[in-house]
Amino acid sequence: METSLHNTPLADVHVALGAKMVGFGGWSMPLQYESILAEWEHNRKTASLFDCSHMGEFMIKGDAKASGLDRMVVQTIADMPVNTCRYGAMLNEDGGIIDDLIVYRKGPEDWMIVVNAANIEKNARHFRANLNASAYFEDASFKTAKLDVQGPLSRDVLKVLTSGIERLTYYTFAEFRINGIPCLISRTGYTGELGFEIYCPWEKCKEIWQNILENDTVKPTGLGVRDLLRVEMCYSLYGHELGETISPLEAGLNKFIDDKKDFIGRQILLAGPPKRTIGYFVSASRKSPRAGNKIFDAAGEEIGIVTSGTFSPALQAGIGIGFMGPTAKDAGVEVFFGDEKNKAAATVVKRPFYKNGSLKS
Repeated sequence: METSLHNTPLADVHVALGAKMVGFGGWSMPLQYESILAEWEHNRKTASLFDCSHMGEFMIKGDAKASGLDRMVVQTIADMPVNTCRYGAMLNEDGGIIDDLIVYRKGPEDWMIVVNAANIEKNARHFRANLNASAYFEDASFKTAKLDVQGPLSRDVLKVLTSGIERLTYYTFAEFRINGIPCLISRTGYTGELGFEIYCPWEKCKEIWQNILENDTVKPTGLGVRDLLRVEMCYSLYGHELGETISPLEAGLNKFIDDKKDFIGRQILLAGPPKRTIGYFVSASRKSPRAGNKIFDAAGEEIGIVTSGTFSPALQAGIGIGFMGPTAKDAGVEVFFGDEKNKAAATVVKRPFYKNGSLKS
């Protein structure tokens, strides 16, 4: 394993539990503890615990507009109620996605921004360069650990550890205590199931992890199944569906963009319709598409590229996400994936692939 990889506070715990460790976004992370299928089934039916301490957290203080923060993201944040969070993205001057992120409003002028692990340093530079001098900025990524409890029984798991968790609605958060440790807990996640994300002090993460796992309902779960779960929900992943040469319109993030406000990259982003758009397709067999596979139309013409693909246990078929021409993404259209010599049939469908989740239960 590369010695340059960062470790989360739970690195030794994962090894002791028998996890297979891999490098991801510059971090040593657990890929899986048991089979991907077993971890998938457990998450869809009960509750799983993920170590997501590799994610970045920025603390910002200042008025949404006067600080320059509102102009840095595509979503409106000035009207957010306190204790709510909102998904969106941050763009470069060319309208490409620097990163997707979630903005948490902790107070009238108190914010937390959650960003992707691989982009922490790049994002911190961008914030420091574009926030006004009056704004306070702190990169708290190595002070803040993050644990995700996800699955239809996740609320029941946390109710035993802290009171009032049942009051959280989708994309809201509040301050709680677990075993006396202060935590920010939001009702958010990346799996398509009912879930909560716990932000806690770095040095207290291990204690909270152990407290949660004392419940026999919960199993530790790796990033391998997390990726499968997010593909089944058609959630984007930076480096696949998102990147600095990909616009949020191409990536299908239209509903998260407030085109009436000013933001960095707006002029180029809204200059014209995208030449490609994201689409979702189901294989006619168990054969799974892979990132980098080409996408062809029924006539054999190359029309796009696969960005994410996997086998879906829910559908018992291969599923894929990819960029295609504007009309090829319409539901019911027949496409093929692979290469010029080996093509597999698929049908374009509406998102998400998995429709039976407990996300908003």
